[in-house]
Amino acid sequence: MKGFGTDEKALIRHLADKDPLQIEVLRNTYNRRFGRHLLNDVQSETSGWFEEGLCAIIRGPLQQDVILLHQAMDGPGTKEKVLNDILLGRSNADMRVIKDLYKKTFRTSLESDIKADLSMKTERHFLMVLSANRNEESTPVIPQQIDSDVMELYKATEGRTGTDELLVCNILTQRSDAQIRAIAHSYKQKFTRDLETVIKKARSPPSLPPQNFSTLLTPHQEFSGHMELALLHQLRTGTDKAMRDALLLEDAMAGMGTKDHLLVNRVVRVHWDRNHMQNVKGAYQHRFHKGLGQRIKGETSGDYERLMLACLGE
Repeated sequence: MKGFGTDEKALIRHLADKDPLQIEVLRNTYNRRFGRHLLNDVQSETSGWFEEGLCAIIRGPLQQDVILLHQAMDGPGTKEKVLNDILLGRSNADMRVIKDLYKKTFRTSLESDIKADLSMKTERHFLMVLSANRNEESTPVIPQQIDSDVMELYKATEGRTGTDELLVCNILTQRSDAQIRAIAHSYKQKFTRDLETVIKKARSPPSLPPQNFSTLLTPHQEFSGHMELALLHQLRTGTDKAMRDALLLEDAMAGMGTKDHLLVNRVVRVHWDRNHMQNVKGAYQHRFHKGLGQRIKGETSGDYERLMLACLGE
């Protein structure tokens, strides 16, 4: 970065392959050695989505999560997909650390900002998540509890007219990944339908005799909009994290125009764990019959493209 012009390829080479601890050491050593902040220097030397990606890497996973949470709720509207990416499916320990740093950084609690920005069931769902009382992964999977959860989920969705959304939120928010995996398996065995299909089921009025007007006025509906995406995220975290992230990456690129803010942060988030990243690439290839790198290449260009591919080890 010194002198006239910037060696963008060197920035990519030295930043894109580091794990979170290496980045922290590199950042601190740079600050000490030159009496300057690496983040500030990179921001002044780069721009656009290339800059966004480099800054996400330099901040490291925790600091970047906290910055993104604040940005998602700052100004008009809320970027719920960003909240999903960062908060859903996290361990209790992760959640506590995120909340602590958020409070230290912005002098306000994450809970109070969520309350100010969201409303109704979405707000209640995120407050459940922020309470950080998930069963730990070390909690044994007890068959009777799984059976009970499966029946509760059935009664809250397919087994009634209308959907008890908050009961479903509560179960998927409190159970560990291992328990969610067991619930999904047991639900499929018992009702011959994927729990994912049940959550995604489109709104449709029930097939009832015309005289039953009172029931017809309450359409049988499952989840829609943000609630559906949030519950699918929690379910997939338990059943198949690699496929969850492959689908999130495709979501950032599908349709008209690339949702670059989602793509950058989803790629960087996946790249922190090399083994997981390989699994995500495999899941993407399996699902979409195309390499993830090849897909990203078609959606990006220049240094931005080179950084994203380097994060994927390509």
